Amino acid sequence: MVYNPEKHNRQSIRLKGYDYSNAGAYFITLCIQDREKLLSNISNSTVDLTIAGNMIEKWWIELINKYSNIDLDEYIIMPDHFHGIIWIKNYETEINIPRILQWFKAMSTNEYIRNVKENNWKPFNKKLWQRNYYEHIIRNEKSLINIRQYIKNNPLNWSENNTEEQIDLTDDEISIIEGR
Repeated sequence: MVYNPEKHNRQSIRLKGYDYSNAGAYFITLCIQDREKLLSNISNSTVDLTIAGNMIEKWWIELINKYSNIDLDEYIIMPDHFHGIIWIKNYETEINIPRILQWFKAMSTNEYIRNVKENNWKPFNKKLWQRNYYEHIIRNEKSLINIRQYIKNNPLNWSENNTEEQIDLTDDEISIIEGR
């Protein structure tokens, strides 16, 4: 395929010049490729994890064993996406949000592939996770409280007829979540 700047102009959504190794809290959203509903089912605002969702939860929790410099906070596994908060305890150049998420996505994808082959899990289209992810630097206590509440309330906003209402969060939506 020939590079065409009109079509292939993927822009970084990361904060320019920010060091994602900095200590602090980060709100993360990862989406399943093609928004396939592989991870959970929601009924009456209650999340029921699928076997694949349980596997995702296992690898999320395993992050604290892989990276001793992080803590995990509130998270939710929705049918086609995942929200979570990661705390980096103190600055280390080798530990940053992109590296942490790369490991998480690789480990969960590899296990999913094994289960497609060995246990007839539903195959996915080329990739388990979308290439990119959404991240937001949590800058204060009010923002942290609002984002935790957003994560907890996520199943309430789910509708079987459409996907979640705020996957591609705008600046205005982030302002609402943060209570600005």
